[in-house]
Amino acid sequence: MEKLILYARKSTDTEDKQVLSIEAQLTELRKYARDNHLLVIDELVEKRTAKMPGRPVFNSLLTRIKNGEATGILAWHPDRLARNSVDGGEIVYLVDTGAITKLVFPTFWFEPTPQGKFMLNMAFGQSKYYVDSLSENTKRGLREKVRRGEFPGPAPIGYLNDYRTKTIVPDPQFAGVIRQIYETYSSGHYTLREISLLLKEKGAATRSGKPYHVDRVKSILSNPFYYGLFRYDGELHEGNHQPIIEKSLYDRVQRVLAERGHQYKRKKIKHDLCGLFHCSCGMMITAENKTKIQKNGNRHNYIYYRCSRKSKTVKCREKPLREELLDSRLSEFLLEFAPPQAIYDFLLNKLEQDAEAERANYNKTRADAEQKLRNISTKQKILFDSYLEQDIDRETFLDKKAELLGEKKSLAEFLNNFETSQKSWVEPMRKWLDSLGSICKIAKSNDLCAKKQLAIDLFGLNLYLINQTPTLKDYHNDKRAGENGLATPAPRAYFRLYSALRSAIKNCPTGKNSEKSLELVRATGLEPAQPNSRPLPPQGSVSTNSTTRAWDSYNYTTFRAI
Repeated sequence: MEKLILYARKSTDTEDKQVLSIEAQLTELRKYARDNHLLVIDELVEKRTAKMPGRPVFNSLLTRIKNGEATGILAWHPDRLARNSVDGGEIVYLVDTGAITKLVFPTFWFEPTPQGKFMLNMAFGQSKYYVDSLSENTKRGLREKVRRGEFPGPAPIGYLNDYRTKTIVPDPQFAGVIRQIYETYSSGHYTLREISLLLKEKGAATRSGKPYHVDRVKSILSNPFYYGLFRYDGELHEGNHQPIIEKSLYDRVQRVLAERGHQYKRKKIKHDLCGLFHCSCGMMITAENKTKIQKNGNRHNYIYYRCSRKSKTVKCREKPLREELLDSRLSEFLLEFAPPQAIYDFLLNKLEQDAEAERANYNKTRADAEQKLRNISTKQKILFDSYLEQDIDRETFLDKKAELLGEKKSLAEFLNNFETSQKSWVEPMRKWLDSLGSICKIAKSNDLCAKKQLAIDLFGLNLYLINQTPTLKDYHNDKRAGENGLATPAPRAYFRLYSALRSAIKNCPTGKNSEKSLELVRATGLEPAQPNSRPLPPQGSVSTNSTTRAWDSYNYTTFRAI
């Protein structure tokens, strides 16, 4: 005779939920065993959900079956045994190996046959689907409660869950206590520990009678539920429950919490010029803080910039430099590149002239390309008519057709690329000229961050600190820096223009007409030809790089003193 173990389970260990489930199962299963003359050697009861594996009583049941104490299980339904794929799969595996020869359910038929195992798998799958869908339905219901302004959870201290109306109402016993502790703490004369003792005096304490932990008290004093809002899923929502306190009182408490909170932050000393210079050895320049204490007790803080000395093979001999002195020398260095107002106005005017010429050239070039497209369409029509009239043979027709289609495709691509590339160089060039125009103002200010950003905009990371002096290194003349990636190469035109501009400013004669003593001249290859004489660019060769376009007109520009 088969030995069976009776297994009964309910999904929760809370006594006031499913209170009749276990007793009803046991009663029905015992009666079913007597009526069908089944031998039950033990009864196991478990009060845990079967959604996840790891139930201790169920695991002990399987262990006893593996040890041969029993060969079958008596349960009310397959969903009492498993609602997850792991436990269900293990039962099916034990049936396959013969460890389980009998599964008895009053509400489900099972035999250890292929059809029976298939139906058992179906029952386990339906049980898992029920749990999964129940979870989604529950979440949907909670979201709907949130949309209605109902808090989907247990009421915090100071409120009660009214199970008759499914609402949250103020607790007559503790609502006044909550308001009292808010008013008390808002004065700023009490600690969280003292508020915890006050709550205990009013009857609000842990189950063991101890005062609340200060973190629990802080959570109560930070809960927006008390002034009419509530948090759900990390978001604030408006509730329809009755507030206990006002928003103004809540805000005062939050200010006190912020002021009395232990949020000590280490004072950071900013090093504004870090990351701008390279050392002569190729390493980056870093900064460190130094404090000098005099005999009379006065303290003086200084910031020194020095080589980071991260190389183990190169020994750097550069000396540290005080921030004040470095600031002064950087300002002097920037002022060397500040152009006279006449030069700045001239460059800006030249930019506008070239932009206008570019727009005229764009219209002419586009009109020429569109006319060529219309001519090709006419030629295609004539070619097709000639082929239909049998004036040309098929081979000639195909060759000419392919040639015309290729020309048409090239022109279409040229128009698309040309339209996107026009005027894209004007704004980068105007932005660079704005940087030139702001050199004098920024260099004479005390804003180190603005000076650093200006230097990066003008020179990239090509600034070196050599002999405690800012120096601009041309990456074309420094192969080691370029190969090791120690500097960020700026366009060659930047260096040429800066060098020419600085040299012209230094050599410019002084006098009342000194503003007119600089002239923009062209060296070999200065500026493209005039728009009217520029041919139609080859198809597909139009550059869309705005930086390159910005220097098409100025990359060979120089200055001379007159």
